[in-house]
Amino acid sequence: MRISDWPAAERPREKLLARGADALSDAELLAIFLRTGVAGQSAVDMARALLAEYGSLGALLSADHQRFTATHGLGVAKYAQLQAVLAMARRYATETLADRDVLSDPEATRRFLSTQLGHAEQEIFACVFLDTRNRVIAFEQMFHGTIDGAAVYPREVVKAALRHNAAALIVAHNHPSGVAEPSTADRDITRRLSDALGLVDIRLLDHVVVTRQGSTSLAERGLM
Repeated sequence: MRISDWPAAERPREKLLARGADALSDAELLAIFLRTGVAGQSAVDMARALLAEYGSLGALLSADHQRFTATHGLGVAKYAQLQAVLAMARRYATETLADRDVLSDPEATRRFLSTQLGHAEQEIFACVFLDTRNRVIAFEQMFHGTIDGAAVYPREVVKAALRHNAAALIVAHNHPSGVAEPSTADRDITRRLSDALGLVDIRLLDHVVVTRQGSTSLAERGLM
């Protein structure tokens, strides 16, 4: 049965307009993005099949160009549309955090970091540079790959902070494994960064570990 033949209250688009996007399942949201299905499948059926194939919405959204475009029913046009949507989401998250004391709204900061890092397939270490009023000056991805060992260089973070004339920093990295528990290496690099930044009178306010499912603040854990 075509979606247009469903009762109005069950159609994803009408349901979104009536009840808001949060009322929709992952498959229903994806169906709105897809717009149409393929032969023998409605957009919702296709969305369910894609989620089953990829394992999760996050895995689909972070699929690389080659895998995404090779998937039946998808292609270059859909890949371009998806990348545009993701870029708009990141930019929106950046704008909502601008001119705001990040310490007054830690949830907004976490949403921002989750949008920027949560769906990456490799580890990314990033910095949020803040002014004296804890407002965002810049966001910068500093290092890629595992942060274990010597992959994160405190001197490079200090140099970037001085370049941005930052008074404080929040650092973050993602765990593609999905486990947001800070590791021994996470705690060690936090201490090293705090010490290095302290030498130039720049405060390290937090280190946030991000996954697709959520995030963990080392400051809230008392590990700073």
